[in-house]
Amino acid sequence: MSEKQNTLLQSCLGSAKDAGGLVDYAADSVVSKTVLDKQAGTVTLFAFDKGQGLSEHTSPYDAIVQVIDGEGVFVIDGRQIKTSSGQILIMPANVPHTVKAVGRFKMLLIMIRT
Repeated sequence: MSEKQNTLLQSCLGSAKDAGGLVDYAADSVVSKTVLDKQAGTVTLFAFDKGQGLSEHTSPYDAIVQVIDGEGVFVIDGRQIKTSSGQILIMPANVPHTVKAVGRFKMLLIMIRT
């Protein structure tokens, strides 16, 4: 784990934090910050600028998305799902998916390794 990741993790241990405040938007970019990286899984914060996204890919693990701010559109196995702040979504393992920000959009991604 990098020193920066360790600092983020340490700042959250035993302390309540505003998840959206832990990752900043950047113009025309997708920013990610790893909060936790363990054998059992990972927790990563993402901030997408308007119109930014992740191209189609798969993951060998189930993933839980918690939308923190804004609106995003996910396509999971060809099915479009619109999400907004406060909603959660579970993306199943080994199923193709994409994500795109409608406006600025933040999410917490929890990957569970099986």
